Amino acid sequence: MSYYNSLSGLRAAQTDLSVISNNIANVGSVGFKKSRAEFGDIFSSSPTQTTKMIAGQGTKLLGIQQQFTQGTLETTDKTLDLGITGEGFFVVKGQAPRSDVTYTRAGNFSVDTNRHVVDSIGSRVQLLPVDANGTVTGTSLSDMVDFDLPSASPTNANAALVNVSIGEDGLVTATFADGSDSKLGKVAMASFTAIEGLRPVGDSHWQSTGDSGAAAINSATNGPLGSIQSGALEHANVDITEELVSLISAQRNFQANAKAIETASTMTQTIFNIHG
Repeated sequence: MSYYNSLSGLRAAQTDLSVISNNIANVGSVGFKKSRAEFGDIFSSSPTQTTKMIAGQGTKLLGIQQQFTQGTLETTDKTLDLGITGEGFFVVKGQAPRSDVTYTRAGNFSVDTNRHVVDSIGSRVQLLPVDANGTVTGTSLSDMVDFDLPSASPTNANAALVNVSIGEDGLVTATFADGSDSKLGKVAMASFTAIEGLRPVGDSHWQSTGDSGAAAINSATNGPLGSIQSGALEHANVDITEELVSLISAQRNFQANAKAIETASTMTQTIFNIHG
């Protein structure tokens, strides 16, 4: 039995090492959220057995839990670099024909050749429609529109776009050469009842699941969504020192379980020699 106990310990330590290594590898990934492996003991007995005389049967992986704590914001010189202070996520829509909706904390946005504002994987940033006063007029997924930069004023084709600003509430305002401005919308943001239930799909993007609950869509500064900081990016929430200490601990656990297997093997060989 000790073989199987130690083998489960080896597998657990190996999983722990993999999770920690992934955290360290992504220390430079914008909007990345670290994970933590969680384990539980294995124990079983029949109703007629006394638990005082039974040893445990090893350990098992309960799950790899994501840690959605706030990452550090770094100031940049780019208006379309957006950082979130709070629990919200940006809403982005993938390319046709799938047009899948995902959620991200990575706000390193740019403009493509069609003047769509896109993220690092080409998904289009979504805006909520607003009225002339900047008040949101719709908060459902079907109300959202692509964040597109106009080339000129909607009222004067000769007035080129000269500036774009994004407020803490996500309001996007375009200013044109003739001094006029236009409110394009507010950056769509999402929150979830059980944030740990989100399904990671890579590139610091997540999808909603039955475990996370449906996305609650709104603009920044509402509820738990937090505020938007233009000209800033959120770093990975990975503390490299903490991860290195955890890496050493996981390595020691692996070595200890390997030693336990070696000891059990030596004892078994000794018994065989006695009987031989």
